[in-house]
Amino acid sequence: MKLTNISKFFAFILLITSSCRSTKDIYKESNMPIDTSYTEIEDSTYKQNIYYTNQIVNPNIKTALCHQEKEDNSLAIINLDSDDKLLISFDNLESRRTDYYYTIIHCNADWTASDLMKNEYIEGFTEELITDYEFSFNTIQKYTHYYFKFPSNNIKPTISGNYIIKVYEEDGTPILYKRFMVLEKKLQIEANVRRATLAADRKSKHEIDFTIKHPNFIINHPFSDLRVHIKQNNREDNVITDLTPQYIRNDELIYDYEDDNTFFGNNEYRHFDFKSLRYHSERIEEIKYDSTYNHVYLFKDKKRSFDRYSIDLDINGKFLIRSQEGRDPSIEADYAFIHFSLPTEKINLGDVYLLGKFCDWEIKDDFRLKYNSIKQQYETSIYLKQGYYNYLYGVTNADTQNIDVSFIEGTHYQTRNDYYIYVYYRSTSDRYDRLIGFLKTSSKELF
Repeated sequence: MKLTNISKFFAFILLITSSCRSTKDIYKESNMPIDTSYTEIEDSTYKQNIYYTNQIVNPNIKTALCHQEKEDNSLAIINLDSDDKLLISFDNLESRRTDYYYTIIHCNADWTASDLMKNEYIEGFTEELITDYEFSFNTIQKYTHYYFKFPSNNIKPTISGNYIIKVYEEDGTPILYKRFMVLEKKLQIEANVRRATLAADRKSKHEIDFTIKHPNFIINHPFSDLRVHIKQNNREDNVITDLTPQYIRNDELIYDYEDDNTFFGNNEYRHFDFKSLRYHSERIEEIKYDSTYNHVYLFKDKKRSFDRYSIDLDINGKFLIRSQEGRDPSIEADYAFIHFSLPTEKINLGDVYLLGKFCDWEIKDDFRLKYNSIKQQYETSIYLKQGYYNYLYGVTNADTQNIDVSFIEGTHYQTRNDYYIYVYYRSTSDRYDRLIGFLKTSSKELF
């Protein structure tokens, strides 16, 4: 009898262990944050499996923004031990007040959770209540607008690196995650964006050569201690992360490749402007109201794969929240369904997606277009807040899950793109990745 009970006990323990392990593996494979409550699990093995992206978890939450306090379209980066502030805001389409809290999570260079305890990177409290909110005014879509500035008197980061702001309900249920960075500048970066060196790529690619200068900062092992990330327009899907110095000269590290540091130039971003829901801008064909929602129909797009390059002013995939009929767009800008259409034959390479900052540069199902075989076009509608938006069409590769922008948009060396270089440092004695260098540059001089 005792042996039977003991056997049952061990079988039960084995079942629970297997269940927990399989759940974690599922989340890890899907690249989704593993976060069940506010209380972070401090086991380092578990935490290092968590990969964080910009993500809205609650479908009632829209227009989650994180940028420098006085510049709407700025990068979410602040200097360590400075007076720099970030402004974080979001809308809840439920027009009632809810108590929300936020905390910050330190991450490694690859945006996996670091194994630091909260008291190792936070000065003050580990959470704070969001107290500032306003109700929408004179809008069809009623919503509550929440906002807060960071760092505050109660929460400050004490070290540099990548961070996540996690916003959650009182019971610990997360509603959104936003990335930001803290910089401790220890070196200088000089970069040159040029046409690709290789003859086969000269008409279609940009090459980013750069030099890291560190006269006042000792780097004993540059091949192992440094990690350099290069991003085009701050996109995540084509980031370059595996470069090492080609040459070392005194206090200079030289990165002068011919292929490994290149990006397809792609094309200038498409745009639409619905700051007004009364008047049609150049890209808007029709505006309707169906007694419940606003609907904005854009003119049909077309493939640009083989078109010649044409200069078109854009903001490199970003967007601005604006309302022509209101003074404060944060609470007076309305929402509308934006209807996209792309006439073309069905593409067998993979699925077609909208790509831009409005989808956090991620491949998200909400931004996937469906093929209408009767009209022979790709279609979708996205619920967005009034403003000015940039976007491109991308096609996923069914085998690699990479996204190909040039298939629909074409690619040209004249295209004006912004490039961001991030330098992370971790010596053998460090337990986290420090962000010690940053540079934003552009290809605007190439055309």
